Amino acid sequence: MCGPGLAGKTVGLVGYGRIGQAVADMVSAFGPARILYSTSRSPAGDTAVDGDSRPPRVHVSLEDLLRHSDAVVLTCRLSDETRHLIRAETLGLMPRGAMLINTARGGCVKQDDVLEALNSGQLSGVGLDVTDPEPLAPDHPLVLHPRCLVLPHVGSATVAAREAMARLAIDNAIAGLLGLDMLAELKF
Repeated sequence: MCGPGLAGKTVGLVGYGRIGQAVADMVSAFGPARILYSTSRSPAGDTAVDGDSRPPRVHVSLEDLLRHSDAVVLTCRLSDETRHLIRAETLGLMPRGAMLINTARGGCVKQDDVLEALNSGQLSGVGLDVTDPEPLAPDHPLVLHPRCLVLPHVGSATVAAREAMARLAIDNAIAGLLGLDMLAELKF
């Protein structure tokens, strides 16, 4: 499986929290010309310092990010605002032949529209670490598409990540039983 590289390209990150910033750090090693990011929170700002060889990180609107990115990576949370954020309308803003990678949540992408964009050439390739539903059936058109890579939500499947997840779950359970504040409490 071969595809275009990121050297000299523009990479767009939708969501720029802890994970989005870590992805930006990793992507920098592949030599993109710049990294655009959009976020619903206050922009983190460019952390570059004098002599820094990393590509500039620039906060832009979602529409500008989509219009100017050769590769778009979703790292945002799933909410009412991000459900089906990537759909025919937003895919149409992207340059023809752009790439899309979803590491966020399956519901952020309207998969039928992504399939159509792949088939029409609007997207040159898609990587999905998450889908809706999860997992997709083995005969789903995205699973079978030659320019789509579907992973079974294993982006965090390292021993260190899973050990940290287990430790956090244990610490939260103990804190909850003792009536203490949990380290990572979900608030609905």
